[in-house]
Amino acid sequence: MFYRRWFAGAATTIMLAALAPLHAQTDAAPAAQPRPPRIETSVLANQPFLSNPKLSPDGTQIVARLNVAGKDCIGVIKIGENNPRIMALGNDYDLNWYRWAGNGTILLSMGKSVPWQGDDAWQTRLVAFDIATGKTRFIGGREEGLVGDDVLWIDPEGQSILLAYQSTIYDYPSVFTVDLATNRQKQVVQARTDIWDWYADEQGVVRAGFGWSGDRWTMIYRPNATESFHTVVKAKQGDDDAGFDAFRIYQGSDLGYRIMNNEATGRYALYRFNFATRERGELILDNVSNDIDDFDTTPDGANLLAAWYTDDKPRVHWFDKGMHDVQDAIDKAVGGMQASIVSRSRDDSVLMIHLGSSSNAGQYYLYGQDAGKMMLLARVNEKLRSADLVPTRYVHYKARDGLEVPAYLTLPAGRDPKNLPLVILPHGGPYDIRDDGTFDPEVQFLANRGYAVLQPEFRGSGGYGKAFYEKGEGQWGRAMQDDLDDGMDWLAKDGTIDPKRVCLIGSSYGGYAALWGATRNPERYRCAASFAGISDLPRQLKFQIAFKVSKRYRKDWRRTVQGEETFDLKTVSPLFTLDRLRVPVLMMHGTEDQRVPYKQSKLFADALKLSGKPYEFYTLEGEGHGFSTSANMQQWLDRLDAFLAKYNPAD
Repeated sequence: MFYRRWFAGAATTIMLAALAPLHAQTDAAPAAQPRPPRIETSVLANQPFLSNPKLSPDGTQIVARLNVAGKDCIGVIKIGENNPRIMALGNDYDLNWYRWAGNGTILLSMGKSVPWQGDDAWQTRLVAFDIATGKTRFIGGREEGLVGDDVLWIDPEGQSILLAYQSTIYDYPSVFTVDLATNRQKQVVQARTDIWDWYADEQGVVRAGFGWSGDRWTMIYRPNATESFHTVVKAKQGDDDAGFDAFRIYQGSDLGYRIMNNEATGRYALYRFNFATRERGELILDNVSNDIDDFDTTPDGANLLAAWYTDDKPRVHWFDKGMHDVQDAIDKAVGGMQASIVSRSRDDSVLMIHLGSSSNAGQYYLYGQDAGKMMLLARVNEKLRSADLVPTRYVHYKARDGLEVPAYLTLPAGRDPKNLPLVILPHGGPYDIRDDGTFDPEVQFLANRGYAVLQPEFRGSGGYGKAFYEKGEGQWGRAMQDDLDDGMDWLAKDGTIDPKRVCLIGSSYGGYAALWGATRNPERYRCAASFAGISDLPRQLKFQIAFKVSKRYRKDWRRTVQGEETFDLKTVSPLFTLDRLRVPVLMMHGTEDQRVPYKQSKLFADALKLSGKPYEFYTLEGEGHGFSTSANMQQWLDRLDAFLAKYNPAD
């Protein structure tokens, strides 16, 4: 449902007047709470009507992911109207991202698995959605390469783009200018051996290329469009020079900004940088505990606008004084709520703001700075009452080797915080990914049912520095799994949880960790539940053969997961260690999962059936790597509800 209630007045007055009812809905833990009413799974599973909204450059339209009649789609909303133009999302492709190209076109990255060398591989394509006609079309080549969505630059008017793509799976990507109206293409940079990524400046000039071969990383560079590329970096993977994180180059200059590892703190920080000489300049912004994740500049790349990082929750540092003042006014108005400016028009006259917390699903507001008005656009979950939810706390504990592991802990309301049943909920990824303490319906579901919920930020998680990340390399099923066990022991030692009532639950990598934890240490856990989890690591590595861990680390996926070349991944794969499993497992998987193939769960379920082990396996026909409908998410929560009540009851 859209809301079109407008508030007039000064900026701070608007925020206080419009948001005063939300002021007390913070993450501060109350002194005492009664046991909340049981929240129906249909309410918790209610998919956001609107998510990930992005304002058009002129600030008159919004593109967002919408949930219409239980179906996932892309919608374009003209501000002031209530009839979005809809683009349905089929089951053949997964949606990776979307962005504006001018004010009339939406670019969408779509991905799917394709047959490759006797198995499957991940393939991406670029699609353009014409708002005026409602038609979609593929952009760029229709060849058989794996990468077809690497947009380097978009013309501010939305007429053309720079696109890097492969002609075949055996080729390196070339760069083309593509006319979005006609799809006519002109090659501007030829493919080069071992160069997989290209970078263009804000004028649409390709300035740099990056690549790897074995354990060697290379960067080529040129100062302008008329000169030739030359090699400026050759390094081993893992060196500070190996891999470029977020960076920007000034137009017509060798200078710019780059996020790099700060050796003094071990965290990634924002620096000035000379790309021709590779000289690190002034330290602009750092955080002693957490990495700087990203930053933004003015269109010419010369001046900084903002930088983002996450400590206990997502944060922004505004360099632009005007935006800093707006953020400050919002923050003061909403108290303990998390206020995030998630999208802006090109001239910053219109802002999209999300308000929420770990115990509040949140709302989206539009704020017009010129008119001094604010509009409530949509609530994330209309049916969910914040009064029935509980806050999540940021905590730390020591792993067995002395490593300090961050985590998020949620305790159920209305229960003595002693000898509670526990669910360990590891995140997916796993590398360079983390939880962030924002609202999570699965966490709230578990807490509402009476469970303490621990979300460990195990070694290898993102945002905690290079050393923390590297401690996770080659540690699937090993030290990464130890971190989960050690979190359980920490809570048991202080009496918060009953160590005899613990279950592992997760999705994707988290699903693997759940299955493997129950297999590796069945004496620790009562049960395990996996959505879209991995049971056969060698098979998954083959599926993701071309995958690189992250832009920050640029490390080989196989080497990062496997570690020593001689290590046998079957020894940490649930499918090949089935004889050790002694506790019941629940699995659910979508047949159209393009990230972790359905076969990963099906093979394990078949093996469990043959061995006579206790298990439940449910198939979601047509579903991908997540929940595209409220009904599918509700089915997952319903199955979890019954499974936990049977094998690890809270009461």
